[in-house]
Amino acid sequence: MTKYEPHTYEPTKEVAHYPDDEIDLRELFLTLWRGKWIILATTIAFAAAGVFYALSQPNIYQASVLLAPTQEEGVANGISGQLGGLASLAGINLGGGGTNKTVMAKEILKSRAFLTDFIHRHDLVIPLMATKAWDMRENQWVIDRELYSPSNSQWRTNEDGEVLEPTDWDMVNKFKASHLSISENKENGMVTLSVKSQSPPVAKAWADMLVKDINEHMRQQDVRESEARIAYLEEKLSETNIAGMQQVFYQLIESETRTVMLANARDEYIFKTVDPAVIPQEKSGPKRALIAIVAAMLGGMLGIFMVFLIAFIRNSKTPVT
Repeated sequence: MTKYEPHTYEPTKEVAHYPDDEIDLRELFLTLWRGKWIILATTIAFAAAGVFYALSQPNIYQASVLLAPTQEEGVANGISGQLGGLASLAGINLGGGGTNKTVMAKEILKSRAFLTDFIHRHDLVIPLMATKAWDMRENQWVIDRELYSPSNSQWRTNEDGEVLEPTDWDMVNKFKASHLSISENKENGMVTLSVKSQSPPVAKAWADMLVKDINEHMRQQDVRESEARIAYLEEKLSETNIAGMQQVFYQLIESETRTVMLANARDEYIFKTVDPAVIPQEKSGPKRALIAIVAAMLGGMLGIFMVFLIAFIRNSKTPVT
């Protein structure tokens, strides 16, 4: 028999331990302590810059109005369904009416066409684009004379000779980004429309005007559509001599006439004001303390990074013995 020598297993060698690969907390602390003045200096510098920036920002005030959608959406849809049934019997297509008008009104409020018309209708171009502050004592805007000349009512020109007058695109972008916000409570359907401005009375006035204008816009739109349907139905009525069809047309015309009457009799057509906007007494921004704290934190982190970077450069230059 072949005699096998017993196989010997060598113990597994431990992975070489390199102390340099570990984080030495004591050395880390000593590095930070040696660079404490750098960290302190950058923190103070950034904190001072944050305080200066925060103090240079004007106060912003916010006026909010709480709105409730009108409670006749279901009735309107029911009437629309009846109209559609009667119209189909007469072989007429009056168009779809199933779109939620509240959703449509909110989207129109944020649309470029509506906001452009709103800005020009109420002469908001100068307050929106050519002011730099609100004078609380005089209760008026402080015009930025580098952009606009109130003496001759003309916009300035830049170094290239281009007129600084803003376009409709610029005005709508600024209004949506800096002034207007719309939110909805999904649980109860309430809509909150908020307007921010450097002027407390202007914030309230713009919020009130937006609510009034969107109600009027939707009311006129529905009235125009109903009047167009009435004209169409009357034309079809004159083309038929069948008594049954004439009765259907009369009922359709009556329903559309009722829609016009109800729309004209109600000011708050789409949104009913639950809690009206008031002139804000306290600013909503800027958060100056938060700005200063964030600036100080950024300065501290930059200081720590600089200390570690300096230590790394020094260690890399130290010759290995």
